[in-house]
Amino acid sequence: MASTTTSATCGLTSPALADGKAPAARPQTPHCVGLPTLPPPPPRVAYLRTLSPLFTMNPTTSKGQKIARNVITMATGETPAEVATELPEIVKTMQEAWERLEDKYAVTSLAFAVAVALWSTSGMISAIDRLPIVPGVLELVGIGYTGWFAYRNLVFKPDREALIEKIKSTYSDIIGSS
Repeated sequence: MASTTTSATCGLTSPALADGKAPAARPQTPHCVGLPTLPPPPPRVAYLRTLSPLFTMNPTTSKGQKIARNVITMATGETPAEVATELPEIVKTMQEAWERLEDKYAVTSLAFAVAVALWSTSGMISAIDRLPIVPGVLELVGIGYTGWFAYRNLVFKPDREALIEKIKSTYSDIIGSS
């Protein structure tokens, strides 16, 4: 179904570019070049609605063959009003937490500093990742350190118990005793 019509693109061309010789003493004239047109785009999938009480959609392929698909939807009993009440609770909780803060300026500055640090760190990591050998070397270092950590802290039972105790003590230092 290819079309035999062509579209014309006209422009000035230099004879020196065409044959590699010095330009002759003739005036430059516009030359038209005929280009074939693009084939038409494939037809989109057409959807037909059937007049059934369940409102099923019957899609067809580009060749007109029907795809066997029956979709039935049912309501779950959850109304949009129930979903809408969850969002204000989250917003209300965040507003209450914001109001309890004593130094809002410091929290905002800290959040901005964290965002800038994440942005600069991601830029630095992507720059390092573009270097030819460095990502492979860093991967080997990571594998080596993981093996060393597993051997030092996870292989033997006394070492595992010491690691678990250290994790628990650090957790209680951060969270505090309740």
